[in-house]
Amino acid sequence: MQHYHFEDLAPGVTLTGGPVTVTSEDIVAFARAYDPQPFHLDEEAGRGSAVGGLIASGWHSCAIGMRLMADTLMLRASSMGSPGIDVVRWLRPVRPGVALSMRLVVRESRPSASKPDRGFVRFQLDLLEGGGERVMTQDFWVIFGRRGAAPLPPRVLPERQAPEPDLSDPGDAFPAGFIEDLPVGTTYDLGPYRFEREEVLAFARAFDPQPFHIDEAAARASHFGGLCASGWHTAAAWMSRMVAARDRGRAEALASGATIPASGPSPGFRDLKWLKPVYIGDTIRFALTLTEARPSRSRPGWGVVSHAATGVNQHGEAVFSFAGAWLGQARG
Repeated sequence: MQHYHFEDLAPGVTLTGGPVTVTSEDIVAFARAYDPQPFHLDEEAGRGSAVGGLIASGWHSCAIGMRLMADTLMLRASSMGSPGIDVVRWLRPVRPGVALSMRLVVRESRPSASKPDRGFVRFQLDLLEGGGERVMTQDFWVIFGRRGAAPLPPRVLPERQAPEPDLSDPGDAFPAGFIEDLPVGTTYDLGPYRFEREEVLAFARAFDPQPFHIDEAAARASHFGGLCASGWHTAAAWMSRMVAARDRGRAEALASGATIPASGPSPGFRDLKWLKPVYIGDTIRFALTLTEARPSRSRPGWGVVSHAATGVNQHGEAVFSFAGAWLGQARG
C-alpha cells in the first residue's frame, strides 16, 4: 500500500473514495449536535421549507468529504493538516438514502519556502451522488511532509494560564428579520464553546481520524505538540452557536408578536482559515458580522445574507475565520 508524501502528489493525480450511504439517522444526529435547523431535523418540517424535505447540513457534507479523504489518502500520507479552505459550494441537497463518493484531484503543488521538511498541495474535492452529479465541491490546500526530509522538532506547548471562561453567558440574540431589516455592519457575539476531550475524540473518530486528532502520543510528537480538534469540528461548533443565537432572536420576535420570516440553506462559503490549533479544553468565543443583505437574482422573494465569522480562544488569539452566506426571506 502506497504511503503518500509531498512528492507523490503532483498536479493531475486523481484519487477516488466511497461510496458511503447517508441515512436519515445520520443526518438528524449530526444536526442535533451542530446544526439543529428544522429542515435538518424533521422530514415534515423540511417539506414545508424552501428545501422541500429532510436534507443534511452542509457542514455534515464537509465532514463526510473529510472522512472519505482520510480513508483514501490522509491516513496513508505524511499529512500535517490544512491551513484552510479557499471555497466550498453546496450544489445540491444531500437527502436520506443517497450514496456519496469522492473524487480528489491535485491542482497545484509547491514546496514550502521557509520549512524544508514540507510542501503545500492544492486539491479539488468533489462529493458525488450515485449518478455522478456533484453535491459539493471544495478547493483547498493541505500540508504534507517531504520524503526523506528530517522533520522539524515537535512543537512544545507553553504553559499558559487563562481566566476560566464564563460558559453561562450564551451570547447575543441574532435578529429574526427580513433581509431589508437586517443591520449590516453589526457584530454579534455567538457565545462560548468548550472543546471537551470526549467530544473532540468522538468527532475525529467519525470524520477525521488523523493521528493528531485521536492519538495523544502521536499528537505530542507532531508539529501540533498536543491533541487538537479537527478543523471541521471547529467549523461545526461555530454553526451550533449561530443556530442558538438565531433561535434566541426568533424567541424574542415571537414574544413581541413580530412576523418570523423564513430562512433557507447556505450556498457555501469562502476563505475559511484555521489560524491556530484548537486544543483539548480550549474555549472558543465565536462571533458573526453581517456584511451584506441583498435580493436574490434567481429566487424571487428571497435574498442572500452575507457575513464574516470568527473564533477567538481563551488567550485572546484568533483561531478561526471564514466568509459565508445563507438565503433569507425578503419583505417583498
